[in-house]
Amino acid sequence: MSRHVAIVTDSTAYLPHRTMERHGITAVPLTVVLGDRALEEGTEISARSVAEALRKRRSVTTSRPSPELFAETYRKVAESGATGIVSLHLSAEFSGTYDAAVLAAREAPVPVRVVDTGMVAMALGFCALAAAEAADAGGTVDEAVTAAEKRAAGTSAYFYVDTLDYLRRGGRIGAAQALFGSALAVKPLLQLDGGRIEFMEKVRTASKAIARLQEIVAEQAGGGQVDIAVHHLAAPERAEALADWLREHVPGLGELHVSEVGAVIGAHTGPGLLGAVVSPRA
Repeated sequence: MSRHVAIVTDSTAYLPHRTMERHGITAVPLTVVLGDRALEEGTEISARSVAEALRKRRSVTTSRPSPELFAETYRKVAESGATGIVSLHLSAEFSGTYDAAVLAAREAPVPVRVVDTGMVAMALGFCALAAAEAADAGGTVDEAVTAAEKRAAGTSAYFYVDTLDYLRRGGRIGAAQALFGSALAVKPLLQLDGGRIEFMEKVRTASKAIARLQEIVAEQAGGGQVDIAVHHLAAPERAEALADWLREHVPGLGELHVSEVGAVIGAHTGPGLLGAVVSPRA
């Protein structure tokens, strides 16, 4: 899609494909390494495949895109007619994706602003969408970045996992935190805070944890206009139940996206994940 400012993100944004096409958003894929095979997220490996591999305790790791892949993407976007690019990515606390984008941006044929949103999944997706809407309206690179940063500042993400073991294996939480949760047999509620995964509350059972997640999301949404995304991994019933509850209890609900996370996030959270992203509209 040819326009003055183009938006690039990465495959962990999990935006609906039609939304990306409508706004001309390009996603650079991260990689999942399953055993000795390196597979691109979104095209070569599914979240379900990752969930099955994790259940069988097979080796699953993830890898950032290469600077060369970013450079190729920026070149193609520039050739499509863009004179500026805003490149929005998942938290640098989780991945080297941001650093790879920064390296590639130095040699890009048009100016590229690379932004560490501090977000992931549809928390990142909503930022990319805000930037794209600003660009669609004729905004500059700076205006698109401002729109994304404003959306990020108001967006919250909360999630529940059946076990902390997968997050520990991937280095996304400390071993002491994981051991503490396991020793007490608690079901953790977590949140994104400062680009990191942090404990929010510890609940004794899965059902109580999910009920508390519902309350937290509704409280965060308040009475204003908000968009919400519900994510899961191999837990569609949980996701649909949460979505149904939110439709009844969030008066200002705008768009509600329900989707399974991709292979990269799934590799670090494990089956049973249930998450919610709350993003107020400007």
